[in-house]
Amino acid sequence: MKVHLKFFASVREQLGISSETLQLDDASISAFGVRQHLISRDAKWAAALSYEKVLRMAINQEMMHQDCILKDGDELAFFPPVTGG
Repeated sequence: MKVHLKFFASVREQLGISSETLQLDDASISAFGVRQHLISRDAKWAAALSYEKVLRMAINQEMMHQDCILKDGDELAFFPPVTGG
């Protein structure tokens, strides 16, 4: 399954990227599961997506709860509660 990831504001700045496509073996993964997967990559990812940070997630440009299950081709965005233009 492919999920298109987007990163905004301070998350984008910390990671140094604004987007990527992630190939996952799990066909029923939640937004929180993707966050866990990304945190496990390395210290930079762990710092940017830390559970101690309040982050919002949107699936296909709709605010969603982190327990929502993603479908193939979905876009998952991560951003802090307040972002600027």
